[in-house]
Amino acid sequence: MLNRLQLCVLTGLLSLAAMPVLGAENVGAIRDSPLRGDTTHIAQGVTRVTGVEVVQTEEGLELVLETAAGSERLVPLILPEGNDLVIDILDATLAFSIRNGVTEINPAPGISRVAVNRVDDNSIRVTITGENQNPSADVVPGRDDLVLSVTPQDTTAEQEPDEEIEVIATGERGTENDDYVVPDATTATRTDTPLKDIPQSIQVVPQQVIEDQQANSLEDALRNVSGVSTGDSFGDSTERFVIRGFAQDTTLVNGFRQGAFRQGFPSLDRLERIEVLKGPASILYGNLEPGGVVNLVTKKPLSEPFAETSIELGSFGLFQSSFDFSDAIDSGQKLLYRFNTSVEAGGNFRDFEQDTTRLSLAPSISWQIGKNTDLLIDFNYTTQASPFDRGIVAIGDNVADIPFDRIFQQPDDEYELEQFNASYQLEHRFNDKWKLRNSFSLVSSDTSNFTLDSIFIDDSGILEREFRRNEDISENYSLQTNVVGEFKTGKVEHQLLAGLDYDRSTGVGRQGRLPDDPVFLIDIFTQEADPVPDIEPEDLTSFVRDENVRADLIGIYLQDQISVGKQFKFLAGGRLDIYDQESIDFTEDLTSEQSQEKFSPRVGLVYQPVEPISFYASYSTSFNPDPFNSTTVDGEVLEPSTGTQYELGVKGEFLDGNLTTTLAFYQIERDNFATTDPDNPDFSIAAGEVRSRGIELDVAGEILPGWNVIAAYAYTDAEITEDNDFSVGNRLENVPENSASLWTTYQIQQGSLQGFGLGAGVFFVGDRQGDLDNTFTLPSYVRTDAALFYRQNDWQANLNFQNLFDVDYIVSSETFREFVRPGDPFTIIGSVSVRF
Repeated sequence: MLNRLQLCVLTGLLSLAAMPVLGAENVGAIRDSPLRGDTTHIAQGVTRVTGVEVVQTEEGLELVLETAAGSERLVPLILPEGNDLVIDILDATLAFSIRNGVTEINPAPGISRVAVNRVDDNSIRVTITGENQNPSADVVPGRDDLVLSVTPQDTTAEQEPDEEIEVIATGERGTENDDYVVPDATTATRTDTPLKDIPQSIQVVPQQVIEDQQANSLEDALRNVSGVSTGDSFGDSTERFVIRGFAQDTTLVNGFRQGAFRQGFPSLDRLERIEVLKGPASILYGNLEPGGVVNLVTKKPLSEPFAETSIELGSFGLFQSSFDFSDAIDSGQKLLYRFNTSVEAGGNFRDFEQDTTRLSLAPSISWQIGKNTDLLIDFNYTTQASPFDRGIVAIGDNVADIPFDRIFQQPDDEYELEQFNASYQLEHRFNDKWKLRNSFSLVSSDTSNFTLDSIFIDDSGILEREFRRNEDISENYSLQTNVVGEFKTGKVEHQLLAGLDYDRSTGVGRQGRLPDDPVFLIDIFTQEADPVPDIEPEDLTSFVRDENVRADLIGIYLQDQISVGKQFKFLAGGRLDIYDQESIDFTEDLTSEQSQEKFSPRVGLVYQPVEPISFYASYSTSFNPDPFNSTTVDGEVLEPSTGTQYELGVKGEFLDGNLTTTLAFYQIERDNFATTDPDNPDFSIAAGEVRSRGIELDVAGEILPGWNVIAAYAYTDAEITEDNDFSVGNRLENVPENSASLWTTYQIQQGSLQGFGLGAGVFFVGDRQGDLDNTFTLPSYVRTDAALFYRQNDWQANLNFQNLFDVDYIVSSETFREFVRPGDPFTIIGSVSVRF
């Protein structure tokens, strides 16, 4: 549990006579206190408040300022002013996620407003406003925390004080821009749970890391997480990841499922953080691969005025600009809005005639319907046009030795996406222990691509190409309802989660080719090629794919997080999935169906011998019907794939909670996965079993004031253990056996150069297999990045150097030797952002 500075606001007709009261008579002493304006009495570190929670109790109100464990003493200054009780907390600041403050209107009888706001880089202010006069305060000691109780008083402001009040708090040292440590996450349990209490490896990439590295894609951001590699990008049109050896077809956005293929993700400037859960997540989110899942958490509306604009320029014509603003709509601050927009163009070093263009519009509204009921409504519209880029090719055992900017498609081959997202999240709190949550999401995507596609490469370097046109429309509907409650059975504490999910995905798509499907050859070395006629998309009238797919998933789940004392925490749960799928193939006039039911359990144990250290062990399972509805040569739909993971690990919090580490050991066994039928390549068989096991280490945090680091290492042994005779023992594609990353920044804390900083990073990816048959290898590489930045007050400037030594490296393959994606050469990116 986090240590907390608790300010308990008690209102009512009766006050507790045993509590000494600070009234207006104490004003003079506070004003004359040597602590006011005298920094010699201030602790050397800056405590970061990471969260603010207002909880109504039977006696009144509890205002919780959350901090991480361990810091020096803090001295607040408490000063009644009119109807306000003002509490200035020196040597403290708000974390980035709540940097614009938190406000509650009419939180309790007698109290009209509670506000927590940042004053400057070294202090915050808590303002508690009484309805008729300023409240009074007294200190109530607690076992782990100190509580400041406040109640309306009959005294007037003309009275004089006789003593000052000092409150001691514990917290994390740092500045609001140093958020490399995120103590809580929701992906693993669907509840706000400290990472150290979760019996499964989960890593968080916070917004500050994304900004420091000037990451322009999820791929860039996830290089910081162990066991995650880049997968099939389908012509560089999407981002798909391999976690612990298994390619993921689904990514979560605020806990909602979203397909990796033919759907786009929110732009990075809209994200608050990225959470990566390692291992099976089926118990909470349904059919998923056993390696893990990525959850993108977006920014929410703010109660105080906020606006930020940024512009980014870089190599290869890169231009990006974003604008983000938020405020309250009404005077009572019950209705809030946020609008985020971004524009992107350029940035592609390959020899296409067109650049990538992307526009994103994302408005959201939050509404405090009542004291215990909140509603968040979120929209996102995205349109994108980019080259459909199959990359380069492999010959023999290795990637072909040709220039990385050489293309084999038409220079104007294009991929287009238009997508609309809409969702709401409704929460009602029955009391401070039980709440009901209901959420809904709609994702509608329309994609198309027209290309002279690579088909087959022989060892002489002659590449066969065919014209292809894909058109797909997909929709996802998700409805989630769950109840979260806390209760005790004797001395055992429980947090219960029970829920019901419904998810429907539909897809209509077809692929057109030229009649007779002619082949156009090109020599990849000399670039001598067959003449290519002028072809328009409407000329591709021979359809080899024309399908309609519908899949329904109903999930019922139950989870209990159990605390036995302070040292033992248990997690136990399970999910029943009811899956139904229908696929219509109009080219073959064939309809295939499957219906499945599967129960997936998960159990885990956390042992904390001392507060900073957590040992954990867990067992979890996965369930994933084939999303492509693969069939055998006899027309039978393949059975669902299932997985089992065993995981052991240790998590630590060091340097007063400023540095977190996770060391994990795991083994995953997955069976019944779909592979190509060697005798009938157009069909599949489900005779496979894969085992992935490995070691992962993740480190993130602040070593010294201003010095941040995020690092990772992974050893991944992923191979086929049962399959066709030629595949047994083969390694899985796009999975390096060894990978590592290190990124660190330092910002000067004082003096004439205060605000200046620099960063450096090294990213290593080992050899990987390019296909499942292991016929060619993607070579290892080391990429080096660097950064310079300056931050002062509300503006900052960054200059980033990516691939500093201009090394040639391969990002991934699309599991075929004809589709190999090269990495970007040396790139410079400069940006300026201003908050106002």
